[in-house]
Parts: sequence; structure tokens; C-alpha cells
Amino acid sequence: MTARKKIRVVVVDDSALIRNLLTSIINEAPDMEVVATASDPIIARERIRETNPDVVTLDVEMPRMDGVEFLRRLMRLKPTPVLMISSLTESGSETTLTALEIGAVDFVHKPSDDVTRRMQEYAEEIREKLRVVAEARLRQPMRFKQPPPLPSSRSATGLKKNMLVFVGASTGGTEAIKDFLMGMPADSPPILIVQHMPEHFTFTFAGRLNSLCPMQVKEAEDGEPVKAGVAYIAPGSSHMRVRPGGPTGYLIILDQGELVNRHRPAVDPLFDSAAQYLRKNAIGVILTGMGKDGSEGLLRMRNAGATTFGQDEASCVVYGMPREAAKVGAVMHVHPLSKLAAKVVECLQSHAERAIT
Repeated sequence: MTARKKIRVVVVDDSALIRNLLTSIINEAPDMEVVATASDPIIARERIRETNPDVVTLDVEMPRMDGVEFLRRLMRLKPTPVLMISSLTESGSETTLTALEIGAVDFVHKPSDDVTRRMQEYAEEIREKLRVVAEARLRQPMRFKQPPPLPSSRSATGLKKNMLVFVGASTGGTEAIKDFLMGMPADSPPILIVQHMPEHFTFTFAGRLNSLCPMQVKEAEDGEPVKAGVAYIAPGSSHMRVRPGGPTGYLIILDQGELVNRHRPAVDPLFDSAAQYLRKNAIGVILTGMGKDGSEGLLRMRNAGATTFGQDEASCVVYGMPREAAKVGAVMHVHPLSKLAAKVVECLQSHAERAIT
């Protein structure tokens, strides 16, 4: 039996310590190896050309050319799966989100202190992400046109009060969520979103989406009432749920409880609250991501009467979460990302028309 080919990695970082730590972490795994390292993008360009790696780890801040500019050139000239190494700061989160927009698949944190010990704590996460990134599909940019408004209901608050849309995503999700929201009309019912993302990143992520999307997008706050025309991003390190209450019918509840499926925020708690309180007035959408978070919650939504959608394999950066949801029978409708928003709008229009008649 032929041995499986190792994942070949090029490590690009201006810190010799980080290069050595990453090399050690990667080479400890039997299924991957570092084939070259580089201290700046100019050297990296030659190392990538010489070794043709499966994955590149890329520092954000480097001499001679910053990581984002190098990534931009790499994706134009030789598209390669990239794992960004990012600092947990506001500027670091902005830069990392730009890198994900350009084409990086995922990112891991570079600790600011006690680097050797903290990097070892991240070792298994780094190896796991490298495996996922090596198998990921590099995404294609989408073009958008302004989505049409939804038909209004003659009831007092009609569709906007009674219907909620729930979305879960992980690896590849920052751009998938953007693409989905770009296809939703400004007067959409409230949309509640869990993206696996750490603290400090979700506020920046919501702000970027708010500047691009027809709807208002914001980081969710505990106890706030949900409103039509607003998409809410679960804050990093907080699970998000809904419960009945408030002037618009539902309130957002945040908590820092135990990890669910190794995540906080996790998708399942949000979907479970939709199954409990919204039933047929909920729409569930599961997007690209590694793991199985959201699959059981989406199944409970479907069993409670909700309409459920899954992103198709071909358009996923990582076909993990949608595949697991489809496996357990949670997904009613499967569509490419380019059509998902339109199909959700059709579903909302159908509810609106029933409300009018």
C-alpha cells in the first residue's frame, strides 16, 4: 500500500523564533513537513517557486513587503492555500480579514508574550488547520446586484416580526457570510449569525460587513431586541441564542458557557433556540466550515418545522459542516453559495404572501 503523501509546507515569518517553532510543530506530525522557510516575501517567492508547496503559512507583518501585499501577488500569479499567522489586536484583525478577502483560507494567532509556551499550546490547532487548508478549495470572487425588497405584509409587523434567519459558518465563512448578506435585501427579517471567530475579530468583522451589505450589520449585544433590516454577529467567546420578549418579539441572549463542539460561539446553541422558539417561522442556513457544529441544531430546527438550507460542496471552501448536516438529514435544500440568498428570499416571499392572504 502506497504511503500517503505528506502535506508540504513553506513557513514565511520574519521572526527566526516563530519559524523554528512552526517548523518543529509541523514536523512533529507524521503527515506533514516543512520543505522551506523564508524570512521575508522576496525570499518566500523563490522558495515557493522551488518547492511548489501544498500550504504556505504567512505572517501579516514582514520587512520588504507586507504579508497582505505578498498574498495579493501570490493569489494572482500562483494561487496557493495560505494559513495566515495573525496577532490578536484590532489592527491585526483588520489585516487578517483583508487577507481572508484576498484569498487566505484561515488564520491562527501569534501570541504576544511567552511565545514558546503559547505556540506549543496552539500546536494541535495549527496542525489541524494546516490539514484543512491543504484540502480547501480556493474561492472565486462573486459579483452582486442589489437584491429586490421583500413584499410587505398588511399585518402590523408581519413578516419582519415573525420570521428570523439563522446562519452558521466556520472555515471560509467570513467571505461566504459576506456573499450571502450581499444577496439579501435591506428590508430582510433579522438575521442571526455565528461564525467561529475569536474575541476582537467579530466587532471588526461586523463593521466591515456593515460597510458593504444592504442590511445593517452589527456585533450582537446581550438583551437587545432583534430588528428587521439588521444582521447580528455573535461576539467572539460568547454563545448567542434568542428568546421571546421585547418590543419586536425576540431578544438576543449571550453567555460565556462551556464550549460546544469545541467552540464558543458555537452554531448549535443558536439553532437550538430557533427550534425551541421559532419553529416554522425560522430559516436555517449552514455554510462552509470544518467539523460538525450546527448539524444537530439544524436537524432540530427542521424537525420543529423550520426550512433549512445547506451550501453545496462545490462552492464550499471546506465541505465539513454542510456535509455533516446533510448526513443527519438536517438539510432540506442544497444550493451553491451564489444562489443561497435568492433561495432564502424566495422562501421569505412565500411566507409573506401567505401572511397577506
